[in-house]
Amino acid sequence: MNITVTPEQPQDNKLTAKVTISAADVDAAIKKTYAEIANKYAFQGFRRGHVPRPIINNMMGLESILAQATNDLLNAADPAIVEELDVTPLGQISFGDEPAIVVEHSDYEATVTIDVRPEAELESYDAPEVNMPPEEVTEAEIDWQLNQLLSYQMTYEDTDEDREVAEGDVIGVDIQNVEGAGHLAAENRTVTLNGMQLPAELQEAIVGMKPGETKDVEWVKSHEHEGEVHEHKFCVKVTVKAIKKAVTPELTDELAKKNFGYETVEKLREAVKEEIEADKKTSLPQLKEDRVVEEMGKRLQLDEVPENYKNEIFNELAQEFLAQLQRQNISLDMYLAARGVKADDFIADLHAQADERTRQSLALDAVAKKMGFEATEADVEAEFERAGIEDVKAAVKQWKDQGRLPAIRDSIKRTKALDYLVENAKVTVKDEVAERAEAQKAESAE
Repeated sequence: MNITVTPEQPQDNKLTAKVTISAADVDAAIKKTYAEIANKYAFQGFRRGHVPRPIINNMMGLESILAQATNDLLNAADPAIVEELDVTPLGQISFGDEPAIVVEHSDYEATVTIDVRPEAELESYDAPEVNMPPEEVTEAEIDWQLNQLLSYQMTYEDTDEDREVAEGDVIGVDIQNVEGAGHLAAENRTVTLNGMQLPAELQEAIVGMKPGETKDVEWVKSHEHEGEVHEHKFCVKVTVKAIKKAVTPELTDELAKKNFGYETVEKLREAVKEEIEADKKTSLPQLKEDRVVEEMGKRLQLDEVPENYKNEIFNELAQEFLAQLQRQNISLDMYLAARGVKADDFIADLHAQADERTRQSLALDAVAKKMGFEATEADVEAEFERAGIEDVKAAVKQWKDQGRLPAIRDSIKRTKALDYLVENAKVTVKDEVAERAEAQKAESAE
């Protein structure tokens, strides 16, 4: 397509450009529209594909034909405009509410508007200072990993505490079904009052009770079925048996052998050390990148990120996460239930992640611009090669024709910016696990 694009300076995160499409492309779009109509519809007295234009004009209307040709022409021009401007649009390119209709044998001119990411400044473009765990394995890290393993062996025992039950407590309860709640009935059932294991109405009634206390609890649930509202009544007799405490077993040679398959605690520690060492080789470089980009995101001088950009990143994160669950053959409901997470809290957390990532991406954009990093043709081809594409030239052409190369170039420039920052970041090594353990010990002592 022969197209000329003249951009103006972006304002309020919108890029405006004058676009001119050649008369030859206009005529080709009109010809294509007539051909499609002639092949799609049956016109009495004519074979499909062999219908004169005047006949089609009389049946379909010249204005509607040219309107369709205009729409097809503009859709075909989208990728070329994006490539010419080398921008990654947020949403669709706008040709205005009522784009002009094409005129045969004439160039087509239009003004396009594209929502783009904002260009922001940073408080400082210098590589940041970050804290990092040591490359070698520390005793504190081994202890922490062992405590994690022991937590899976945790049991709950009754206590003598004589106080009111509070949210978050682990308790033992008897639940006797009186009406409609057979699925809840149990003796000395261990439950955590975290809003996930019991109906909200039942948990609310239990909070404030004391061990040995019995209470009748009733509540009603409504649901709609085939346009009718149905109510279901629940009634239980609940008795709080005891407030429970978590008990973690002591790590002994016997436990190490029985539960983890190692002859002694020392051999178990050695195995855990080797596992941590292997993990650090892959996790520390990524951790450094994450911390560097997190610090740069804090330097962004931008009060509010455009909502459409945040929504785009939110959708990307959601799709990535759902794809990961699908590969593991796990539904979102299963994931949330297994972790005791409410759907609203999960979505709110995903929005928070999206907000953070948008600021970090804009910070890397700012560094790339400041440092003059560019994405060359060789860089783009190398990106496709790393993805394992066999015919790189063909793939690059396809992405160019689809208007998708600007996004690749943006990614390459951000990667160059990040590599520069990571290479020049000042690192302070800290045994963060040991510090965290000391803080927890001090908190417990208080």
